[in-house]
Amino acid sequence: MDIQSVKQRFSIIGNNELLNRALETALRVASTDLSVLVTGESGVGKESIPQIIHAFSTRKHHKYIAVNCGAIPSGTMDSELFGHVKGSFTGAQNERKGYFEEADSGSIFLDEVAEMPLETQVKLLRLLETGEYIKVGASQVQKTNVRIIAATNVHLLKAIEKGKFREDLYYRLNTVPIELPPLRKRKEDIHILFRKFASDFAEKYRMPIIRLTESAIPLLENYYWNGNIRQLKNITEQLSILEQERDISPATLQRYLPDLNERNLPATLQKDENGFPEKEILVKIMYDMKKEVDDLKRIVGTLIQKGKLNENELRDISAAFEEHNAGNAMTDNYYPTSTKAEPVNIQFPDDEIYEHEEVEETLSLIDKEKELIQKALEKYRGKRKAAASELGISERTLYRKIKEYDLA
Repeated sequence: MDIQSVKQRFSIIGNNELLNRALETALRVASTDLSVLVTGESGVGKESIPQIIHAFSTRKHHKYIAVNCGAIPSGTMDSELFGHVKGSFTGAQNERKGYFEEADSGSIFLDEVAEMPLETQVKLLRLLETGEYIKVGASQVQKTNVRIIAATNVHLLKAIEKGKFREDLYYRLNTVPIELPPLRKRKEDIHILFRKFASDFAEKYRMPIIRLTESAIPLLENYYWNGNIRQLKNITEQLSILEQERDISPATLQRYLPDLNERNLPATLQKDENGFPEKEILVKIMYDMKKEVDDLKRIVGTLIQKGKLNENELRDISAAFEEHNAGNAMTDNYYPTSTKAEPVNIQFPDDEIYEHEEVEETLSLIDKEKELIQKALEKYRGKRKAAASELGISERTLYRKIKEYDLA
C-alpha cells in the first residue's frame, strides 16, 4: 500500500519529508517480527506508528493492545503486564491474565516505556529474548508469541547514563528506530493541520469554520509548538468555540499562543539538539559579561586619571586582555611577556575598594545559564515565580530548566 493510502486510513495529515520517511519505515518493517522503538516529543502522534505496523503485519487478525506505562503505578506494573495468580498479594482474590498473555500472537504497544521500573525492565528483556515470563506469585514459566512496539519522548541514552534505563533493553527494543519530527520541523504542514482541525470542530459544534487571515499564517507557522500537534488541535478548538469572528487575525491568534515572546521564534533561537540555551537567558548572560567588562574599563580609567598606572603597566594590561580573549585564564598578577620575571602589581586607589575573587572561568553558556538560574532561586528562596521574573523568562520555562539541570 502507498503512503497516501496509509495517511487516509489513519487520518495522518502532512507531506513533510521526515514524516513520510517514518511512515515508509513502518510499512517496511510491518511484515517482520522485529521490535520497533518509536521516538519523538510529546504530542507528535507516536501512537499512529504501532497501529500501522500491526495493521499491515501477519498478526493483524490477532489482538492489538496499547499500554501506557506512565499511567500504571510501579507497584502493579508486573501484575498488569505479566498477570498474577490467586493469593500472590493482598487483594489478589482471583488469577489474572496479563497484557502479554492477552496479546499472544498479536502486538503490544508499550507507550512511555521509559517510565517502566528497572525490575520490570529485567523481566521485559527476558521476554524479548526468550518469549518467556512468570506471573506474579507463580513458579511456572509461561511463553508468549507477541510483537513489541515501544515508544518514548525521553532521551533514552541520557536515561541510561543516569541509571534509569537498562542499556541492554534499549538495544533490544531499538532493533528498528522510527523518529517522528516535532511540529516546528514540519512548517509546511502546520496550516494544513489547522484547516483540518478547524473543519472538524466546525462540523462537531455546528458552527461556521474559522479561517486565518494571510497575515496570521506566518505567526502560526513560526510558533515553537512545544506541545506539537496536540497543542495545535487544542488551540484550534479554543478559537472555534470562543471567537465570534470567523476570520482570525494575528492579534486574535496571539492571545491563544502561550509564551509567544519566547516561542514565536525559529527553532535555532530556542534550545537546539546540542543544548543551546534559551534566547532570553543567553541575552542576559551576554549583558552581564558586557557589564563586567564596562566595570573593568571604568576601574582602569579611574586609575589612569589618578596617575596610578604608567604606560608600561597599561601595555601589560592590554596584553593580558589579548591573552584572556585567546582562551587563557587571568591570574591576580599578570606576568608580561618581557625579560623581567617580576609580576606587575596594580595598586587600586585608597578611596575605592574593589573585591576580587579568583575563579576558574568557564566559557560554557550552559554553565552560565545554570549558574544564573541557581542564583535567582537562592535569591528568592526557591520562589519560582519571582526567580522567573528576575531572569526575564516564563515560570513554565524556568520549571523546565530546573528539571533539565536537576536543580530541584
